[in-house]
Amino acid sequence: MSKPYRTRPEILGKKLGMTQVFNTDGEAIPVTVIELSENIVTAIKTPDKNGYAAIQIGANTKKESKLSKPKLGFLKKNSLPLLGYLKEFRAQDGELASYKVGEPVDLSKIIVENEKVDVSGKSIGKGFQGMVKLHNKHRGPKSHGSKSYRGPGSIGAHTTPGRVMPGKNMPARMGHEEITARNLKVVEFIKDKNLLLVKGAVPGAEGTLLTIRPSIKKWNGVAK
Repeated sequence: MSKPYRTRPEILGKKLGMTQVFNTDGEAIPVTVIELSENIVTAIKTPDKNGYAAIQIGANTKKESKLSKPKLGFLKKNSLPLLGYLKEFRAQDGELASYKVGEPVDLSKIIVENEKVDVSGKSIGKGFQGMVKLHNKHRGPKSHGSKSYRGPGSIGAHTTPGRVMPGKNMPARMGHEEITARNLKVVEFIKDKNLLLVKGAVPGAEGTLLTIRPSIKKWNGVAK
């Protein structure tokens, strides 16, 4: 018998930037400010109808001209706001009854001050980069006549094996990947402005769409 699918509720947010706050001891804490806008339930997937249990949520309203026709038709059919982003997260069968289409997600299930969360988002794209910046390689000599100042150098042997081995570090595109920052402490949640302050940095530039979920690890780093 297979183990039950482990689920974690999720919400969507937008990165606004970084600042600092002061605790009761006067210490400056670097925090990332995340705007939690909308987070409205747009669909409920049931095992009987869809073959699995999941909740679809939407966030960040946009102009009608900015939405694709399939998404626009889906939102209008269900009398939902013009939400720019839709995302599903898996759920247990017993959790579906606590969600209703068109209503906002209960943020108190995820946002608890002094608890830990995992934040995922697209990292900043830095284009095509070389060995020094991408793989943290050492540079070559700067002496007169050197032609390997920032070059990749040798990439393999000559006759044997006579080819470049798979997985060799080479210049490539850097960034613009889905990154998850784990175990970020919730410093404060400003409910009237829907602003979440988490300690430390999160992936992406300002305006990046983020996914926030309860941390999968405990304080001591052991998986739950």
